[in-house]
Amino acid sequence: MKIEMKRLLGRLHLDSAAKELIKLARQARRKAGGADANIIRAYFSQNNVRKLHIGCGSHPLPGWLNSDYYPPSSEILHLDATQPFPFGEEEFDFVFSEHMIEHVPYGQGLAMLAECLRVLRRNGVIRISTPNLPFLIKLYDGQNSELEKRYIEWATKAIVKDAPYSDPIFVINNFFRDWGHQFIYDEKTLAAALRRSGFADIEKCELNESTHEELRQLENEKRLPSGFLRLETLTLEAAKLV
Repeated sequence: MKIEMKRLLGRLHLDSAAKELIKLARQARRKAGGADANIIRAYFSQNNVRKLHIGCGSHPLPGWLNSDYYPPSSEILHLDATQPFPFGEEEFDFVFSEHMIEHVPYGQGLAMLAECLRVLRRNGVIRISTPNLPFLIKLYDGQNSELEKRYIEWATKAIVKDAPYSDPIFVINNFFRDWGHQFIYDEKTLAAALRRSGFADIEKCELNESTHEELRQLENEKRLPSGFLRLETLTLEAAKLV
């Protein structure tokens, strides 16, 4: 039994490594062919107000330079947000990232925020939406709202499919380990990371709401059942003042 399990794990590891190599090869071909440079050049030539969307996945935004580590189409820029960005200083007015920063370790998240500051123009604004740790803790306190009860029931059935019954402990454990999550923030920690990176005027926002017109209606609420993304998410905006 142990030998069979080791073989299975070995095959899974090889499959994962092979997929990663294929994706890296595709990225190398894009770079060699100048595809990403062309995407950047075209975007800059067509937009005076420049907006960078980091980790767009399958939800590109019109009027934004959409980027992702694994671009789902040839129109989306390949961007490793943990490495120096392929832009000069002060080239963007806005930066937006939704449910992405939690997929990299805390230190790499700081590096990403520092690069966001570098590429933003003075008075430029960043908007970060990410899962909120208190939302997970609240699921376990036994005083759940009707929305939280529905979330626990849905998450257990739809995501944690081997759970023997619906319970927040399965949802919470899975949330920390699934989807490549590396670090789950709370408001204090995310605000501190933004300040440490050089941002100021940090403000908590409701989902899809902002005092800046360009930063409204950005989060993709339709990817989850009604109310669930709002339940999960912490959103902060901050400005580059110097």
